[in-house]
Parts: sequence; structure tokens; C-alpha cells
Amino acid sequence: MSRSLRCCVPFALVLLCSAVSAAPQNLTVISFGGATKQAQDKAYFQPFNASGAGRVVAGEYNGELSKIKAMVDVGHTSWDVVEVESPELLRGCDEGLFERLDPARFGDPAQFVPGTLSECGVATYVWSMVMAYDNGKLARAPSSWADFWNVADFPGKRGLRKGAKYTLEIALLADGVKPEQLYEVLGTAEGVSRAFAKLDQIKGNIQWWEAGAQPAQWLIAGDVVMSAAYNGRIASAQKEGMKLSIVWPQSLYDPEYWAVVKGTPNKALAEDFIAFASQPQTQKVFSEEIPYGPVHREALKLLPATVQQQLPTAEANLAGARAVDAGFWVDHGEELEQRFNAWAAR
Repeated sequence: MSRSLRCCVPFALVLLCSAVSAAPQNLTVISFGGATKQAQDKAYFQPFNASGAGRVVAGEYNGELSKIKAMVDVGHTSWDVVEVESPELLRGCDEGLFERLDPARFGDPAQFVPGTLSECGVATYVWSMVMAYDNGKLARAPSSWADFWNVADFPGKRGLRKGAKYTLEIALLADGVKPEQLYEVLGTAEGVSRAFAKLDQIKGNIQWWEAGAQPAQWLIAGDVVMSAAYNGRIASAQKEGMKLSIVWPQSLYDPEYWAVVKGTPNKALAEDFIAFASQPQTQKVFSEEIPYGPVHREALKLLPATVQQQLPTAEANLAGARAVDAGFWVDHGEELEQRFNAWAAR
């Protein structure tokens, strides 16, 4: 079957089309490795291979755009699909590193979490920066970032990520800024100063973390009484029997995306794979393996309530959350990180 005909058929017929092919076509899919890649292998890579639509050759990288840019610049693209974080998706799209995608290939946009379909990418999952605490070490449960700042009622160290991103948002939320106004405020000089002034209030109580595993470790050891943390890390600790809890209101959520590298000769197959990985059933398997939120709303209905409760895209958890504004950090990240580093060093 010719590639032009194959591109025109809906994904449901890909198996039929591929059945008349001599051999499945290879598709190089690059992601971030670790537990996420293991979950992707079970949910997406192996089932896609079994469908006969193509054969995933899986690899991993650290998310750097430089490798992708080098391929595109020389016109020799050896990667087809890459997992990218939201700021890199915007940068890569603007720089012409990713193919424009046809949103009609992936289903009804209304069935996807807002912000998870874009011209250059389709989100594969959503993670959140949340507040976590050990419910066995506090007299009462905290319920907001304002409680995080309340060292009188919750004495002890607090864990925060060592960087401007997420930390400045958290400071403004603690200072009473509404989630929907967060980046409007942070986009002003007065708003930035307000965030740093808020951080000044508890600077002596902050224990800065740089690795995602540290918050859970510190909470379990009693080194901190509460911490900002990646929801997946806390869920993993809970699975191991640790009595840690998550505060979902005012959490900050961010999607990770599939993108197609510019110039790949396998664009049609790449879109087939992304469509396959965007179905409720495959996303259900992924979220059962690792507690990141599916982007297709129907996937949640397939999951047990106990699993849904751990996911950023569950309706109750998403209700009080705020999406991280990737465009804001692309535009202002460098200057704010420099100011944060100078502030932290004082």
C-alpha cells in the first residue's frame, strides 16, 4: 500500500493496512527514561507493536533541544517522535524543530484536558507540583500554601524546589493571589517583588531540594514537615506504605507532550502512534502503572476510584489547580532564575 493511501485511512484501519505490508515500519520514539518509560512501554510501545501498525524503537534523552536542532539543521532526522516538556515544545515549535500536526487525527478536542492539544504537540500525560506532608507528624492537616507559610501553627522546616519556576507561583498563592490571576500578577515588577517578599518571610525555614526524590525522603525522615513535591514521587512513596498526604487545591499542573521531529520521513506513522497513545484504553494502562494524569477524559472513567484520587487530571484535583504558563516561563524564565539565584545566595 502506498504511503499516500495509508496516510488517508483512519487509525482503526491501520492494522488492516499494515497487514498487507511486507514488514512493520520502524518508528523511533524518544522519551525521558526511568519509571515513565517503563509505563510507556507497557501502555503504548508493546501494544502498538502488537497491532502490526509499526515497530517502536524506544530511546531516551534528557530533554535537550540541541540534539533535535542538530538533526533538523543538517536535514538528517533519525528520531521520529520525542517526549518534550511544555516550554521546549513552544521553543521547538517557534524554531521549526517540530512538524505541525493535524488535530483531527487525534479525536474530539472537547474530550481532552484543556491545553493538551497544540499545533506541534499532543500531551501524553499531566503531572503536578503539589504540597505534601506526613499526616503522622502534624497536629492537623494543612489545606493551602498559606498554611505552608504558617510556621506558628506548623513549626519546622519546609521543602521547596530550588528555582524560580513553581516557587514564585507558590509564594503568590500563599499571599492570596487567585490561581486565575497568577501570571497576570507575576508578569509585573510589583508582582515579582511581592513573591520574593513573601519568600523572605520563611527563608530561614526553607530546605531547598534539587532532586525529585528528596521531598518524600525528607518528609519520611522528619527533616521537613511539609514540602512542595512532584505528585508522582509522593504517590510512589504512598504505594510503598509511607503515610504521606497530598494537598491538591492550588497545585500547579503541567503536561508533557509527544512531538514529531521536523523532516522525519515517518510523519504519518508518527501521528498514528500518537493517536494510538491518546486513546482512553491505552492511557488507562499508563496511569495504572504510574500516577500521572491521562489527558483523554474518558480514560478516567476506566480507572478505579482509588487510582483516580492520585491523578492530577481527576475532576476534583483539577478543580482548584492552575496550569503552569509555559509561554510565561519561555519569555521571562532566564531573568527570573537569575534574580532567584541572587536572592537565594544572600
